Amino acid sequence: MGLFTRRSQDTSAASSVATLAVDPALAALTGDYVIDPAHTSIGFTVRHAMVTNVRGSFADHEGSLHLDGADPSRSTASIDVKIASVDTGIADRDGHLRSGDFFDAEAFPLMTFRSTGAAQLGGDAYRITGDLTIKDVTRPLSIDLEFNGSATDVYGNERVGFEGSAEILRSDWGLTWNAALETGGVMVSDKVKLTFDISAIKQA
Repeated sequence: MGLFTRRSQDTSAASSVATLAVDPALAALTGDYVIDPAHTSIGFTVRHAMVTNVRGSFADHEGSLHLDGADPSRSTASIDVKIASVDTGIADRDGHLRSGDFFDAEAFPLMTFRSTGAAQLGGDAYRITGDLTIKDVTRPLSIDLEFNGSATDVYGNERVGFEGSAEILRSDWGLTWNAALETGGVMVSDKVKLTFDISAIKQA
């Protein structure tokens, strides 16, 4: 179920013109949404010591979406993440990530994303582009998303769901701490995979 579909429509006996036909059910999703933090996950995966992956997430975040079901290119997203909420399951590692070696959460408490554009890739696949800011460094980021659908929950909330991912080089945002391994390579990979599993509630 894409946010819009392309169909052919006959305009005369001599010709046929391809037009965009809006799905009424999807057009009805147009509106403003608030991300539900209790049912949303913002996570990351990074290679550790060249041999395994460390996974973590940020527990404290908030955000909003504006969806345009008739014209997805007009959809927008805004997300604020509290760096101090980083959680990899190991307290000492989390403390190191909050320190000046990495995020410096005391000086730079928020990681933010502000969209600048959106496009349909085909079917339920979309790409949202925007500006990611970490430690006062702002750089462009593209996130590939899949629209998982919409539903009304047991409390009467209209929800939409998306999941997606992106890859970044942490050094692009000034996250350069590392340690060399005796066997070659480094302790922490520069490449980081970001993951998003988003549930958002439509506002009245």
